[in-house]
Amino acid sequence: MTDEEIITDITFKEPEGFHCSVIFKQNYLSTAHIVVNQGGTSSGKTFAIEQALFCIAGENPKQVITIVGQDIPNLKAGAMRDALNIYSSSQVLQAKIKNYNKSDRIFEFLNGSIIEFKSYDNSQDAKSGKRDYLFINEANGLPWDVYTELALRTKKRIFIDYNPNTGFWVHEHLIGKPGVQLIVSDHRHNPFLTPEVHGKIEALKAVDVELWKVYARGLTGKITGLIFDNWYICESIPAEARLIALGLDFGFTNDETGCIELYQQNGELWVNELFYETGLTNTDISSKLKEVGVNVNNEIIADSAEPKSIEELKRMGWRIIASKKGADSIKNSIDILKRYKINVTGSSVNLRNELNRYKWRTDATGKTINEPVDSWNHLIDPLRYIALNKLKINKAGNLQSRLPHRQNKQQTGTLYGLI
Repeated sequence: MTDEEIITDITFKEPEGFHCSVIFKQNYLSTAHIVVNQGGTSSGKTFAIEQALFCIAGENPKQVITIVGQDIPNLKAGAMRDALNIYSSSQVLQAKIKNYNKSDRIFEFLNGSIIEFKSYDNSQDAKSGKRDYLFINEANGLPWDVYTELALRTKKRIFIDYNPNTGFWVHEHLIGKPGVQLIVSDHRHNPFLTPEVHGKIEALKAVDVELWKVYARGLTGKITGLIFDNWYICESIPAEARLIALGLDFGFTNDETGCIELYQQNGELWVNELFYETGLTNTDISSKLKEVGVNVNNEIIADSAEPKSIEELKRMGWRIIASKKGADSIKNSIDILKRYKINVTGSSVNLRNELNRYKWRTDATGKTINEPVDSWNHLIDPLRYIALNKLKINKAGNLQSRLPHRQNKQQTGTLYGLI
């Protein structure tokens, strides 16, 4: 399917109660057993697939539809949030749904159909349960053996979506095979984005062509030169860990305001995402800090480029200071962080996504230069601010911290690169 076929196809009448993109039509009307949605950032593929699944559930009684993600935090931040937005914005859909069980994460329809959200730890776990329809969200976060067990227990149709950072089992085992339809989409196919967001994504071309191919055009890439390969996923912050500081990066319309808390224990760093949102005023930021339980005595290190915002938050009672800046501040802070093992909580979904995209820039010849791409870093930047201000280096160039001397069970996470 070409871009022209997607963009100019306007003959389809959208279902009552929904405002849909053309990606919805491609999924809703597909007769393939496996429908693969490869797309760039903000193409709306997850939203469109879930709209199609809500229609299928409402129109056909006693259907079991399972939406699977790599873990529950990812589902909550993505597919589940989209599903609740779809549900809350359509009175027609609400009239067909009996209830939404928040604890079990299940939509129950009046006709007996259900849509459930699940994650599976391994292939053995995935053997439990059968279904009519399956949706694998962000499929490059799931192993092939888990997918295989789920697919074997799906009767009618399988939907898959992902950002094509690099090739994985979908490309090796599915695309090009009989019964598999490939839909390639990008932000241009999403009619609900603002011109500013479209412009922000297109601007990647001037920064890094490989990133632009993947995230602005939905083309399979091979993103090399990732900056951090020393981070792991952990369940939670250890109780004995010491809080170093909070980091805050300001945004508003197009860029998110990001806030993290950084802890240290046994010579390792432990990071937890607190919030990551657009449209936050300084008053909103203050409310958010209270909402997530930040103590007014906790030190906050914020972007020094926003002195007015720092002063306003200080007058609201927060202990906030500006980050250190300098000619090599970005490189130096990265060098500091790369000397640690960094543990990131599973609930820090946006930080995890940034770490999987944060890479060195390349020049016109494709050669890596010693400067990071200035995109998707609104939680990484606060992490850098803390590193510069609080994680000191002695004159010999060594970090003033203890090395790990024991292995904690909570520390045995999986090292994530591209997910």
